[in-house]
Amino acid sequence: MIAIPELQPAAIRIALGTIDPAFTASPQYVHEGLSARLGVPVIVKVETVNPIRSFKGRGTWVALSALAAENRIGSDRPIVCASAGNFGQGVAYAARALAVPAVVFASLHANRAKIGRMRALGAEVVEVGEDFDEARVASEAFVAQRGGELLVDGDDPRISTGAATLALEVTDAAETRALPYPAVVSVPVGNGVGSWLRVAAPGCRVVGIQASAAPAMTLSWRAGRPIDTDSAATYADGIASRVAIPQAVELMAGRVDDMLLVTDEELRAAQAELTMELGITVEGAAGASWAGLLAGPRPDGPALVIVTGSNV
Repeated sequence: MIAIPELQPAAIRIALGTIDPAFTASPQYVHEGLSARLGVPVIVKVETVNPIRSFKGRGTWVALSALAAENRIGSDRPIVCASAGNFGQGVAYAARALAVPAVVFASLHANRAKIGRMRALGAEVVEVGEDFDEARVASEAFVAQRGGELLVDGDDPRISTGAATLALEVTDAAETRALPYPAVVSVPVGNGVGSWLRVAAPGCRVVGIQASAAPAMTLSWRAGRPIDTDSAATYADGIASRVAIPQAVELMAGRVDDMLLVTDEELRAAQAELTMELGITVEGAAGASWAGLLAGPRPDGPALVIVTGSNV
């Protein structure tokens, strides 16, 4: 696989210094209750205390800033994307800061709170299609017919570069012994955490988590090529995609050690437990990290749980 400069360690370190501080330095600590439950120290990284209540603000900020610097987006050239909600909020937030119009396509069944928040951030939201992937096809048609810059979550490596900065914050804390180094991280599929950990914590096992009702990326990872599914019937809208993005599949190679599927029942139980233990709102997709640790083999060292969003 061709090396992608944006995901090299130096690029990730630089990205951390460019992201809006509202999204960085998120809370991270060893949680006693979860540690007792799992039998090893559990590091919690809370990515919900920011203007869009999800980790997506990191990657979208990096990607849009780069596109603006390249003059690919501007006051007369909008940024266009499809989103189940959190990615679109990140795009809308960064676009507003850059004075760039944002057009977000969402399905007719998308989370109403997320739709409202995207509009409040200044995005034009077009509701179309029965699911996220139909909305994505509509976004592609819009750009082909009317212009603009299409940003696909998982396709531009700069999105993953921004997401990787959350793992950088964990290992920086480990270097000062404020946190232990993680031996395993359970990641809801869709970010670049493995890119950083491969270098800064090479012994850390990176496990991607998906809903069993939306397994496209897991099937793709196992086959080494994009495999789509007929449906993505999970309640966890943040990870409900039936189409595998080829670039995203490619980026997983060498960065993900394993993929694990969890049921909606396991997701709901993990979501409820995190909400109770952490005292914060946890959305369905954000329960995937903890659900994966509970469903998989018990780790032999510290485990990292990433709470990716709280938009319910």
